[in-house]
Amino acid sequence: MVSYLVYRGAIDNGRQPYNTPVQMQVPGAKDTPPAHFLNLWLRRDFLYTADTHQNTNRGDMPAAKRQRGATAIRNEQAQLPQLALPQSWSLVPGLRPGYIAAAAALLVAVVLVIALIPDRSPDDETARGLPETNVPAVTVDATQTTNPEPVAQYQEPEPLWHDETVRKGDNLSLIFKRAGFNDGDVHRVVTQASDGKSLAKIYPGQTIAFLAGDRGELTAVRHVKTPVLTVVYSLTEAGFESEVQERTPETRGNWAAGEITSSLFLAGKDAGLSQNMIMELANIFGGVIDFVLDPRKGDTFHVIYDELYLDGEKFKDGAILAASFTNQGETFNAYRYQDSQGDTSYYNEDGVSMRKAFLLAPVDFTRISSNFNPNRLHPIYKTKRPHRGTDYAAPTGTPVFAAGDGRVSKAGYSRANGNYVFIQHGEQYVTRYLHLHKRKVKQGQRVSQSQVIGTVGATGAATGPHLHYEFLMNGVHRNPRTIHKKLPKAKSLPGSEMAQFRRAIQDVSVQLASLRSNNSLAMNVDTTGLSGQ
Repeated sequence: MVSYLVYRGAIDNGRQPYNTPVQMQVPGAKDTPPAHFLNLWLRRDFLYTADTHQNTNRGDMPAAKRQRGATAIRNEQAQLPQLALPQSWSLVPGLRPGYIAAAAALLVAVVLVIALIPDRSPDDETARGLPETNVPAVTVDATQTTNPEPVAQYQEPEPLWHDETVRKGDNLSLIFKRAGFNDGDVHRVVTQASDGKSLAKIYPGQTIAFLAGDRGELTAVRHVKTPVLTVVYSLTEAGFESEVQERTPETRGNWAAGEITSSLFLAGKDAGLSQNMIMELANIFGGVIDFVLDPRKGDTFHVIYDELYLDGEKFKDGAILAASFTNQGETFNAYRYQDSQGDTSYYNEDGVSMRKAFLLAPVDFTRISSNFNPNRLHPIYKTKRPHRGTDYAAPTGTPVFAAGDGRVSKAGYSRANGNYVFIQHGEQYVTRYLHLHKRKVKQGQRVSQSQVIGTVGATGAATGPHLHYEFLMNGVHRNPRTIHKKLPKAKSLPGSEMAQFRRAIQDVSVQLASLRSNNSLAMNVDTTGLSGQ
């Protein structure tokens, strides 16, 4: 669509013309108006149109001149191109005729200059002697509108938190001081927030972040307890308030398999299992396999387990969903299952619990340095004294587990026993743990099977780091290595729950069988029912 500034005039029966400049848009017009149209425009300074005209009297134009102009227009009107003009013209009143003539002349001059510009630049393909290339013309749709670029919305800047890592020996006062705050701030957060007292329970490696206001005042404290648990203390009009924020990690399935050449621990590391996962594997089979004496070279294990991920990176081991251990040609299977009461444990394929009343050994991956012997010669006192327990040699700091559920009846230190822990299991049984490096439980405390109650040491009358373990039944010392044959049998799932149990382990049992046959399938098992989630 091309716009022209034209001069609208009227000569009617010799009357004086009424002159008004008009902005006209001619649909479909080409880039330049017809030559005759321009010539007429130049000669007359006005263009006669067939529109309805308004007339007015002007005394500054003689009648003869008006008559000559009218005659010239009528003679040349027939030669003008027939332009389809729109009914609505946007009028620009108030312009004087002299200005109109000047504008018309300027427009024509511009059009002529454009017409004289060559179609190609001097350095195009033709000027360089290169073959011409037909470039398709680009057609522009005048009705199409261009969508504007979206305007970026203003965003409030993220608050600037100051992080402090909890160090060994730290307390809240020291941490707040490093962040630029005082004991008064500590007191307000701890006393005002409903969960404020938990802020005092800090451990090395945790992160405590601080947020200050415009005047430097404390406005928020963020305590990152674990990768999935954070507590935020925010200042409100009523004081500090706490908010617990929990993240749900992504669960991914994985598997591992290995063959024992020297120990379960080394074989597990070679298979890619973490130390905690190896310990858990030993605990699962601790009721049927003594990992101090029973494992043999050539024994194999297969494990299906979960891994927990945050932001695409692994941060923690999940639960063992199913596992098998082949010891001296006999295979034991274990499946994780949550029963109708909400208790989660491991069972074999027949629904019999893998957890026995007592562990066969309260410490993993060690060697027996001295067995139960009523007639042993004491290595220090050099006298014949019965050895009423089993000695497990292990490096200082090796975890010691509670052999079964019970209550700590005694925990202390003596010259002969060193650091010791005694556990009462019901009315009939007592287990004793001597020469500990550290005690992890207190007298009167309830403990569960496989809970760490201390670490191996050499305190008391000991020649080297080891655990002295005793087992008493009805007040009489028994050989810990053989007493398990007389202990209560493991419980089984009730018959009413066996159908649900078999459905829950169906897929993972197929997966486990595939691993044992060296046919590794893709880990696509639905583990929801097995993990208790």
